[in-house]
Amino acid sequence: MRLVRGCRCVVWGGLATLLYASPANPDREVKATLTHPEAKTALALAGPNARALLADPGVGAPVPDHDVGAALADPVVKIALANLDVRVSSLEASDECLVAEGCIDQYLWSVYERAHKVDTIKVRERIKTKVKKRGKTRTVTKAITKFVNEDFTWKDPQAAEKVGMSMVEYVIGGMDRGFKVKLYHLLRALDDVGLAPGMTSGFRDDYRQSIASGKKAATDSSYHGGTRRGGYGHGLAADLVSVKGETRAERRISSDALWKWIDEHGQQFGIGRPYLDRDPPHVGPIDGKEYADKRGLNSKRAGL
Repeated sequence: MRLVRGCRCVVWGGLATLLYASPANPDREVKATLTHPEAKTALALAGPNARALLADPGVGAPVPDHDVGAALADPVVKIALANLDVRVSSLEASDECLVAEGCIDQYLWSVYERAHKVDTIKVRERIKTKVKKRGKTRTVTKAITKFVNEDFTWKDPQAAEKVGMSMVEYVIGGMDRGFKVKLYHLLRALDDVGLAPGMTSGFRDDYRQSIASGKKAATDSSYHGGTRRGGYGHGLAADLVSVKGETRAERRISSDALWKWIDEHGQQFGIGRPYLDRDPPHVGPIDGKEYADKRGLNSKRAGL
């Protein structure tokens, strides 16, 4: 395989994107996306003039040339190099990923990273107040509901650490592969029409579901990946919002437009919103049980 001069290898989140010359047409640059541990191989392939951009916390860029040489000398890398042509999917050097799983995971992770992990939740409080009844003043306790902002940025990292996974492996890797392909095409379309989609939640295991707030399914019953629904690798839900706007109010308006667009066009991508405005960000496959129960044939039979 002849490499393009100055070829770059971008490595982040356990994924690597390698640009190189097409063996059939050296003038055409193609792209391959690899997953860990092939990232090290991609760095080695890029040659001594390459630099890797590392997004993992605590790792700096660029990578010294002697590290590339060390990678080339690694026996594991040599074996990987021998099999690379079989494993790597060659893609046109464009923004089109088709259905290469590593590339799809990389894009979904970027959409997840760009989203603000902030929500409005209801908090019930009990307060003491004085009331007058029959000419007498009494102190009574009343329950009131307050709407407060909740930052849930910490929840996914804590859940991933609990099972010993990286964030990419946990949040994106836990979703069903077929659903990820559908979600990828939907998100790309949303990006193309300028709605700037972001993902606030992907896979959730039972623990992650147990620390979720607001209206939610039982701990083991979430279609995000609860054990009753198949667990890791079978997550069939994601929460989508728009990141367009400087303020939260502006992003809410953009999110309303994004959800409306999904309602109007989602079927062509096989994705819909099962709960509509009762849980507006939540999407799932329209051929799945959740959508059938809430919006499909099952709901019509039940008269919902």
